[in-house]
Amino acid sequence: MLKEFRDFAMKGNVVDLAVGVIIGAAFGAIVSSMVGDIIMPIIGAITGGLDFSNYFTGLSKAVTATNLADSKKQGAVLAWGSFLTLTLNFIIVAFVLFSVIRFMNKLKRNDAANPSEPPKPTREQELLTEIRDLLKKA
Repeated sequence: MLKEFRDFAMKGNVVDLAVGVIIGAAFGAIVSSMVGDIIMPIIGAITGGLDFSNYFTGLSKAVTATNLADSKKQGAVLAWGSFLTLTLNFIIVAFVLFSVIRFMNKLKRNDAANPSEPPKPTREQELLTEIRDLLKKA
């Protein structure tokens, strides 16, 4: 059973998936930082200093705090600013992935259109060529 598990875990697809998940997590952290530390402050500066991460609507009268962290301690809140930030984060990730995949597909098309060398003939094709050449001589 241990050998079967090792064989399963070491299959190419499982290892590729693990690498993809790890790279995806790192990529997600980079995009989160880009949204939180670069894009949202620029949007905040354009809109007059608004900080979307602190936008919320209290769902009970007990919520009187002015920042999201304190208001969550007081009761239920609808944190729509955080949702807006995460939605923007998703759109950026989706656009970057779209761009990368589009670029990779373009490279594949260029490689397919301009093969570096013709494919080698199969053994069967070589034999048929030899037979043809022998028939021409006869």
